[in-house]
Amino acid sequence: MIELKNLTKVFRAGGKEVAAVDSVDLQVPEGSIYGVIGSSGAGKSTLIRCVNLLERPTTGQVNVDGQSLTELSEAELRQARRNIGMIFQHFNLLSSRTVYENIALPLELAGTDRQLIDDAVTPLLKLTGLEDKRDSYPSQLSGGQKQRVAIARALASKPKVLLCDEATSALDPKTTRSILSLLKDINRELKITVLIITHEMDVVKTICDRVAIMSHGKLIEENDVESFFLNPQTELAREFVRDAINEKPVSELEDSFQPEPFAGSRPVVRITFVGQKVGQPLITQAAKKYDVDFSILQADIEAVHGNTMGFLMVEVSGEEAQIQEALDYLKVHVQVEVAGYVS
Repeated sequence: MIELKNLTKVFRAGGKEVAAVDSVDLQVPEGSIYGVIGSSGAGKSTLIRCVNLLERPTTGQVNVDGQSLTELSEAELRQARRNIGMIFQHFNLLSSRTVYENIALPLELAGTDRQLIDDAVTPLLKLTGLEDKRDSYPSQLSGGQKQRVAIARALASKPKVLLCDEATSALDPKTTRSILSLLKDINRELKITVLIITHEMDVVKTICDRVAIMSHGKLIEENDVESFFLNPQTELAREFVRDAINEKPVSELEDSFQPEPFAGSRPVVRITFVGQKVGQPLITQAAKKYDVDFSILQADIEAVHGNTMGFLMVEVSGEEAQIQEALDYLKVHVQVEVAGYVS
């Protein structure tokens, strides 16, 4: 549905060139919810603005629903943009217009007949839970309600693609969950492809099917969400995952971590469980079977893309050979990563 080929966006300022997006290739499957995550300044927002050509790429190609947007005339591009809705971190509502009128605005600008506008807006009020706010003004709404108006407005022209640029970062956690649930419903009920730009892993683990990570304008890693959590390939991805599972530094151990085993050392191990494995007594079984001890340093259980995932950090004590046998036993059932060795 969305395909970016060798996409680059260069900004020029003060005689210098900065590549905000650098040679990015990206494919977003039709009907999916796809997340792009990265730290501030990674190029995420520039990337998503290139998808509908709010920022025209310096080089590369943007294909949406089979159309090469970079090859269209301005008139053709305006028409193509009707198939691409967009919502932003800041709601950009018109304070002088009611909820109904804000949602209707893009249809009015397109010269749509008033009855057709009403036929489009009324179902969206219901879909977004705003029926009782139809005649309210933005000043009378909460942040979550304002974002629901922005979402409804983006859906008014019945787009095939919805772009979300940090759509929940200005909201509190409870409101964020309700907006994410709404986006998931929209994706499922309206069959709309959703591309989400975010720096919040909670967004990714809650609703995304696939995720890519950006750093310094480049796409450095891409995978389905479960595999991303199970086996992040880059250090930045590992940092995001550890933040998402609330893994805190084990300060009294980390300073003494060694990358290789040494005489008398004990491994510190991250163990990841998925699905039914979360409830199985694998640690207990391994401890009894191989006569080793597991000291739990941290533990967390998360819902990731509808699956339950458990995360443990443990220190393993015992005879070296038995420790290795215990870890080999666990590797048959769960994801095991040795974080380091301590004395």
